[in-house]
Amino acid sequence: MSETDRQPTEEVRQPDPPLPEESGLTLEEYLAMQQAIGHPTRFRILRTLVANEELSAADLKTAVDVESHNFHYHLDELVDVGLVDKRQRRTADSQGFYTYYRPTAMGWGILEHGVEELMRREREFNDAYS
Repeated sequence: MSETDRQPTEEVRQPDPPLPEESGLTLEEYLAMQQAIGHPTRFRILRTLVANEELSAADLKTAVDVESHNFHYHLDELVDVGLVDKRQRRTADSQGFYTYYRPTAMGWGILEHGVEELMRREREFNDAYS
């Protein structure tokens, strides 16, 4: 009997909807965040912001050591999906505004409960069985 001739014995279960009806974000918005954090440069940018809470664009660029054109592209991607907040601030000793970046609550959450949680579990596993 071939695989196509088999009759299913049970109905295939469908998963529950991924979001509550009154969700503040759409599934596409959540997936865009996940896709954004999946790039190594954006991951490093967000981790650096979480470690520092807020940085100027110049300090952040220096910390992650990325070429200018790539840096701003990836930083804008994180801002666009809502993982990083951008604000301009005037400093007391200047005439102009400086741009500062900080992680949003979603930015903190996607790191803490996403990729970094998996990495923590791997470290714990290695510690327990090494």
